[in-house]
Amino acid sequence: MSLKNKVIVVTGGNGLLGKSFVNAINEAGGIPIIADINEKCEMDFSYVKLDITSKSSILNAIKHINKKYGQIDGLINNAYPRNKNYGKLFEDVDYEDFCDNLNMNLGGYFLTSQQFIKYFKKQGFGNIINISSIYGVVTPRFEIYKNTEMTTPVEYIAIKSALIHLTKYMAKYFKNSNIRFNSVSLGGILNNQPDSFLKGYSSYCLSKGMLDPNDINGVIIFLLSESSKYINGQNIIVDDGFTL
Repeated sequence: MSLKNKVIVVTGGNGLLGKSFVNAINEAGGIPIIADINEKCEMDFSYVKLDITSKSSILNAIKHINKKYGQIDGLINNAYPRNKNYGKLFEDVDYEDFCDNLNMNLGGYFLTSQQFIKYFKKQGFGNIINISSIYGVVTPRFEIYKNTEMTTPVEYIAIKSALIHLTKYMAKYFKNSNIRFNSVSLGGILNNQPDSFLKGYSSYCLSKGMLDPNDINGVIIFLLSESSKYINGQNIIVDDGFTL
C-alpha cells in the first residue's frame, strides 16, 4: 500500500489524529501536507495555513500546494472547528450555538470538499476521505458517561451522521470523475478519559476498547492507496466492535 510521491493534504494536521495521519503518510512514502488553522507546527513536514470555513483560505492553500508540488493526490477532512459553547448537555444548547457548530464543521467539510473537487476535476483525479464517527452510525451509549463530566454533544452526532451521507452523495454525484470519496467512522480515541468511562466503553468492545490514534492509520493508508481504487462511497468503521 505504497503512497510513493502522493501529495496528501490533512486538515487539522496539527491535532491528535492529524499528527498520526501525517506520520503514517510519510512512512508510506507519501508527501503529507499539514493544513491547519494553528500555525504552531512541531513536525518537520510541509505546512499551509487553512481555515476550512473560509473559501479564500482554502483556495490560497490549494494554490500554494499546487505551485510547490504540481499536484494534489488526496485530501483528508479531519479538522474539527467548534465554538466556545460546544459540548453542553442537550437541554442547555442554544439554537444559535447548534447552528454555528454545524456550519463550522459540516459546512466546513462541504466547503473544503467543494473547492478541492474543482481542483481534482481539472487535474483529472483525486481522493477525499472524511473522518466521521461511530456516533454517526449508532446512537450514543449514554450510560457509559454516568458519573463523569463527559457527554456526546448533540451537534457531534448531527455532524458525523450527516457527513457519512454527504460522502455518499458526493461519490454518486461525481461518478465517472476519477475522484473517490469515502468516510471512516472512528471508535473512541484514548485521550486522558476517566477510568470509569474507559471501563464502560470497553464493555461494548471485542478486544482492546478505546483506540490509539495509530490504530486508524492502516485504513487511511489503504483508502489513499491504489489497493482501494474501486472502493468509493463507503463508510468504513474502525471501532473494535463497539457498534455491534
